[in-house]
Amino acid sequence: MSKIAQLWRTTTVRLTAIFILLFVIFSILLLTFLAYQSSIQIQQQQTHAIDREVEALRNIDSRQGVRGIVFALARLASQPGPGLYYLGDNSGLQIVGNIDNIPQNVLESEGVFSFDYNGPGFDEQDVNAEGREGYAVVRSLVLDSGLRLVVGRDVIERRGFTAIVFQGFFYAVIGILVFSVLAGVITSRRVLKRIDAINATSAKIMSGNLSERIPVTKANDEFDTLATSLNAMLDRIEGLMQGLKEVTDNVAHDLKTPLTRLRTKAEAALRESAGGETQRQALETTISESDKLIKTFNALLMIARAEAGAPSGAFADVDVSAVAADVAELYEPVAEEQGLAFETAIAPDVRLRANRELIGQAIVNLIENALKYFEPAEGRAGTIRIAVRSAGGRVLIEVADNGPGIPAEDRARVVERFVRLEKSRTEPGSGLGLSLVNAVARLHKGEFRIEDNAPGVRAVIDLPA
Repeated sequence: MSKIAQLWRTTTVRLTAIFILLFVIFSILLLTFLAYQSSIQIQQQQTHAIDREVEALRNIDSRQGVRGIVFALARLASQPGPGLYYLGDNSGLQIVGNIDNIPQNVLESEGVFSFDYNGPGFDEQDVNAEGREGYAVVRSLVLDSGLRLVVGRDVIERRGFTAIVFQGFFYAVIGILVFSVLAGVITSRRVLKRIDAINATSAKIMSGNLSERIPVTKANDEFDTLATSLNAMLDRIEGLMQGLKEVTDNVAHDLKTPLTRLRTKAEAALRESAGGETQRQALETTISESDKLIKTFNALLMIARAEAGAPSGAFADVDVSAVAADVAELYEPVAEEQGLAFETAIAPDVRLRANRELIGQAIVNLIENALKYFEPAEGRAGTIRIAVRSAGGRVLIEVADNGPGIPAEDRARVVERFVRLEKSRTEPGSGLGLSLVNAVARLHKGEFRIEDNAPGVRAVIDLPA
């Protein structure tokens, strides 16, 4: 019983039941209308046939007299079929015909009448048809010769036809109900099987197994579309959870060292033998390490705001060329101090609907990253080049160098948070610079990619104009 109740609670079964009910109601109305119209049409055809025969017999009576009408009616009455004929004199005595038990009111009045009668049936050669009950529709009139004429049709077959139609309709409705219920049950069980697979996968995922995925069949139906979408969502969630785990590990690793240094300096400053200079150095170290920690957390907050689509400032019409030129002017002396040539190829008046602060910060991060990790090869002058251009409805911001470059297998990984290719992690930095650039590019509906500059690296922020 619980299984039946579960099936009934499914939308598929309920919709199937509603469709079956609507179909049965429509079928009843349609077949009733067809049966009624068929009966009316048969009745009209019989009425017209009676009128034609009455008119023909009346003409025979007018032209040939009593002898002709008697002969014609006798011939019609002897033929098998549903035709009913009666010819009598003024006193009510039957002269000829195939029906004799006509009600008195029919013989006394003119017009159209219907009545039950007992007669020999349609085929007088059928001895088993004696005493057969029928239902007659007749027209009664008095001819010019003074004789009483009654012409009609036995309509019992018409009633039988209607009964056969409704009997067939009844069995058809029963068959429709049975097969519809079976189809609904089979369909619902199939739907429940697919839903149970989704529920089972969800239960495994909630228990902690994020690698589970909803099975996809070869039917390519709406359930497969749903399963594909959910699996893509689960892939994204698993990636985010893995990223969160890696971020947590990296945060713990990167913050442990500065916090340990802070504690060590603070303990040294609190010793009784520590002099004023030692305490001063401890405070300076504390401030320096605190600034690094604050910078790391600021970068994390900026990335979070960018990924959430809530940048610190409204979007506006930004002159990207002017922003890049300002940043280049700021970092050109820094590059020259490191012995690097700083080149620019900034197209004028390249504009974009963007957040100026984030675009500027992204360019700064790319230049700082190039300055920090640049290692010029012997016999080759080091060069850092910043370019801004517009092409094909896109705005391209590029920062390139001719240094050692980044291995192709690491280019997708370096945009993750706290990822640093320098294994010892002794260089200053938190590994969040390229992560922020990637978040800014996605916030502006664009992409960030790292390409080979042969030699070196070309970092490209590709944004829609």
